Order: sequence, then C-alpha cells, then structure tokens
Amino acid sequence: MLIFDFLIFRTKKLTCFLLSRFTNILAGKHIENSILGKLQASSHKLQVIQLEPGKLNTRKLAACSLRLVASLPYLRPMNKEVVLSGIRPTGFLHLGNYFGAMRNYVRMQDEFNCYFFVANWHSLTTHPDTKELKNSVHRVIAENIACGLDPEKVALYIQSDVPEIAELYLYLNMMAYKGELEKTVTFKEKVRLQPDNVNAGLLTYPVLQAADILIHRAVKVPVGKDQEQHLEMARNYAERFNHRYGDVLPLPYAFNYGGELVKILSLDGVGKMSKSENQMNTLYLADEDESIRKKIMKAKTDQGPAEPNAVKPDYIENLFTLMKLVSTADTVQKFEDDFNNSSAGNCVIRYGDMKKQLAEDMIRFIQPIRAKAADIQQNQDLLKKIIRQGADKARASASETLTLVRTAVGMDY
Repeated sequence: MLIFDFLIFRTKKLTCFLLSRFTNILAGKHIENSILGKLQASSHKLQVIQLEPGKLNTRKLAACSLRLVASLPYLRPMNKEVVLSGIRPTGFLHLGNYFGAMRNYVRMQDEFNCYFFVANWHSLTTHPDTKELKNSVHRVIAENIACGLDPEKVALYIQSDVPEIAELYLYLNMMAYKGELEKTVTFKEKVRLQPDNVNAGLLTYPVLQAADILIHRAVKVPVGKDQEQHLEMARNYAERFNHRYGDVLPLPYAFNYGGELVKILSLDGVGKMSKSENQMNTLYLADEDESIRKKIMKAKTDQGPAEPNAVKPDYIENLFTLMKLVSTADTVQKFEDDFNNSSAGNCVIRYGDMKKQLAEDMIRFIQPIRAKAADIQQNQDLLKKIIRQGADKARASASETLTLVRTAVGMDY
C-alpha cells in the first residue's frame, strides 16, 4: 500500500489542511479521496487545483504525488537546505582555493546539507589524458578533508560514482540549444585555448554542470563570478523542465558568505593563483617548506611608497592580505605602520623582512594541511572507505531525484 499525507497551505486569514490519501496507487484499485491536488509553490503561496475523481490514470496519479513531494520541501522541516559545489581534479589546490572556497565549505557543513564532489567527468573536456587522473582525484579528496571537511557531515564523492547524473544530463540536453551553448564565455575561451579539441563535452559543459546541481535539487551553489552564467543556465534548464513536465526541480541560486570572501592574487600581482598555470607565483597546499620560502621571497615588490599613508599597489596589498590570513595581528600592524610611515628618501618598511616573516608564517599554516593530506593519501583503505561512503550518500539523493524525473517525463515503465 502506498499512502501520501500532505500538509498544505497558509493564507493570511487561516491555515488550511488538505489530507490526500492514495491507496494502492500503482495497482489503481481504489482512490480513497475524491480530491487530488497539484500544488505549485510561488512566493510562499500554494494554488490548489481540484480534479474530478476517475479522470486520472495511475501513472499520472503517481506523477502528481511525486511532484508534490518534490515541490514542497518545507513539508519536511528537519531537512536543511541543500548546498552543492564541485572542483575539477586538474592541477593542485592552492591558497586561493582554500580562502576563496574551502574555508567556507567547512562552515557550510554545519549549517546545510552539503554535497561536494570531484568533477572528474568535467576534466575530460580539457584533459583527455587520464594517466594521472586517479592520483589527482585522490589528492583533491585528501586535501579537502585535511582542510576541515568531515566525510561524516557531508557527501564527499566522485562525479563518475553517481551514474544518475549522466541520465539527468541526457534529459537536460533535450532542453539545451546549440546557439546558447556556443555563446557561453567559457566555451569561447576554451575554443581559443584548444582549437584542435572542440568536443561535444566542451560545448555541453554547462548542461552537465546543471545536472550536477539539479540531481540533488540543490538550492544554494557557491560559485565565483566566472561561473554565474553557468548557474543561470542551470536555472533555465530547471524552468524548462518544470514547464514541460511539472514542478520537480527547484531553482538553484548563487550563495557565498559575501562579507568573508577573500580575493588572493598571484605573487606577481597578475591575475589569480592557478591550479595549473603560473606555478612559481602560486602557493599550493602541497608545497614543501623551501618552495614556499622561494616563492614568497620572489614575490613582486617595489622601492616603497613615495609618501606617507600612500595607496598600496595591488601586488603590495596582496602581500598584506596574505599576512592578515596567516600572521598575528601584531605582526601585521608592525608592517602596516612601517608602510604608512614610509616616503621617498625615508623608506621605513623593509619588504625583504616582511617577506621572510610571511614565509615562515605561511609555512606554519600550510604544513599541517600538507601533512594530513599526505597521510590520508597513503592510507588507501581509509580513502576507499571515504569514497564509497560519499558515493552511497550521493546516490541515495540522486536516485530519489531521478525517480521523480523519470515519472514526470514518463520513463517509469
């Protein structure tokens, strides 16, 4: 017997409860209540559409029920909002990844229902050589845990371990059109960088990204400016699906702890730190102590300010930003005062001393992360357990969504 109980909507004047019980829905033997409801959430209002009994076949009845569950997540008040984010296993995680994203993920795991994944399918669009892919995937997982993610609190999984994503990707591709995909900024940039490898996966990258998000019905997605267009496309595909098949997929929106986002430039002051490019100007979480020292000592500086309390150039400001993240307040204040008291012919600040201090403080910060990540990577049994646990959590959520999607589309034979 399959029975659904629904609590319905609040108006300004009263709270109305509608109880719809469906008995033996799949067998189609008996409908206990003559009122069937299709509810749509819009600006916290629910519109109830009454249907006459006997005019709905069993498949549509089941679809109606499933869409109700999908469109009313607040009927399960204990559930936290779903957050999703992924990272490609190309290159090494760096300081910008940590302070720009991973530190916030650690906070999110206590406030939301979090799904974090390693996007190994996405990496194939630009890195078809998979010889080092397995090691890269394991390193990314280990570094995320070393930075504070708890596999018991979050679903930390590998994209290819969740085949439901691929099926949803197929359905969403029916909602995507060649013209809009060719106009995406990232596609144009990748075509410019790899003109001999313009593959279909590269073109439909935003569709797979939408499937990554929508398979868990995530509503909050931590993204940077460069991914906002893809997130908007994910919303478009969800809206198109809902318009065609009924309300199943919630719309995802960008989310970050806005006031706490940190922008870290490369050590030469040109652009951001990179996982795979400009390596001598990027501080990686796997860098050895001596490498950290060499990189910071070579960081771009100048002759000092021309007048007291001068505006810092970007590359100097970046050094102070790094120092604020890893040094004591007294240390930062000392070099701030030195800078503000400097002028042409009276340069108080000594950038060499500042960089030496920053290097030692940075080593103290990165060293425990590097060591813990290395320990996890060497413990293959633990790593496999974490990966398997993450896949189980992710597939439980994904299979629930895919059941709703298949029923809505009419693929539940």
